[in-house]
Amino acid sequence: MTSAKTARRPHHWRRDLIELAALFTAVAVADAIANLIGHQPDGPFLLVASAVVLAATAAFHTWWARRHSHAPPSDGTPAAPDGTAGGAAGAARGGGAGGIAGAEETALWRMRTTVRDAPGSLAALCLALAGLRVDILTLGTHPLARGTVDEFLLRAPASLQAQELSREIAAAGGTSTWIERADAHDLVDVPTRMLSLATRTALDAAELPLALRQLLGRCTIHSLPAVSVTGRPTGESAPVEGVLEETVMRLRDPSGGVISVERPYLPFTPTEFARARALVELDARLGPRVPRGEDVLTLPEGNEITVRRADHGDLAAARALHDRCSQRTLGLRYHGPVADADRYLDHLLSPRFGRTLAVQTASGKLVALGHLLWDGDETEVALLVEDDWQRRGIGSELLGRLVALAVEAGCDSVYAVTQSRNTGMVAAMRGLGLPLDYQIEEGTLVITARLASDRSRAGGSGRPAAPTEGARR
Repeated sequence: MTSAKTARRPHHWRRDLIELAALFTAVAVADAIANLIGHQPDGPFLLVASAVVLAATAAFHTWWARRHSHAPPSDGTPAAPDGTAGGAAGAARGGGAGGIAGAEETALWRMRTTVRDAPGSLAALCLALAGLRVDILTLGTHPLARGTVDEFLLRAPASLQAQELSREIAAAGGTSTWIERADAHDLVDVPTRMLSLATRTALDAAELPLALRQLLGRCTIHSLPAVSVTGRPTGESAPVEGVLEETVMRLRDPSGGVISVERPYLPFTPTEFARARALVELDARLGPRVPRGEDVLTLPEGNEITVRRADHGDLAAARALHDRCSQRTLGLRYHGPVADADRYLDHLLSPRFGRTLAVQTASGKLVALGHLLWDGDETEVALLVEDDWQRRGIGSELLGRLVALAVEAGCDSVYAVTQSRNTGMVAAMRGLGLPLDYQIEEGTLVITARLASDRSRAGGSGRPAAPTEGARR
């Protein structure tokens, strides 16, 4: 803060002396002119005429200055050096002739285009957007060896089509232009988004694939293990610093293997690669971690069960669960040789490939597992309930929670692979109260539940409507 004493403008006595001398000089000159003209016969008329001419001249000067001055417009838009209101960027924000009317319907767009690394390239894009009455909300730049990739978040009139926008950008010098619809989540600036994704990754190792997808936009992410379920090396590997090849980046998975990220329609920039690698390095430094929260439920017959997240620490208990399950139950779950069921557990319990929920009794025995598996762009749900604990609502409870996790992760749908004779799984999927699609191929039933409509009802993180078999304590 600045005190009143230091904020006061310094007093200069020389300025006061000069102003006083100028005042006395002006009075002396005026008195001399009055005496010279006033003693003539037409002196008073000449003095009055001179006063009128001076007043008219002052009025004309004031009018001319207001009409042709470079003062900023009344809405507060800063003036550019050339006299235009705000220059190119200001014109884009103002939307050309009057900007986007407040009552006009608008839409959000994400646009990325490559321009020459030369002065005026960005200004040309801004002027093209201004001509379309498009408002620039955010702007990010990605320097390349040749040219610069500019990434915009735009608010445009709803009537503006992507083809017209792309055509105008191409005319303004933009190349390799990519445009897609955006939503309110894209209004978050990049540093804030990175901090949020880093926090989610730090709390849960299963969040890394989801964080990469939210960071990089629409892309396909695969976790390629170094060892297959049969114990054979897959040959998948990547250097510590990762590999960037146009539309594919390969990052070393801290848990072994490779994380492959593909985006065939838009090359990755070095900046995006650096951000993705920073998230992977954070995951590697923190090591394996899974949230340890749990819920205790009471089944209708009075037995208590605990639902919690599971990881590799539950491998022995999961194998014991397999040993207690019948051949029919394991066959319905794994759709293959029952003898190989234990081989899948190491993959299923890894947080890199999804999230697993475990149900255990009051004595600590594991009686059910529910898996939410990241499968590229899609998400699979799978259930295994011990024979003696089936038809008590445990499967429906697990499925409802898995779908809630999928909604929270931003998935558009989940699918379950089963058989038509697995009436328990079919009934549980129907009990979700979501739109379902059925596909039967060679005796295998694939049930897909669409979550887009449910996300709006659940507010993006709430639990979808699912039957509950107990009272949560």
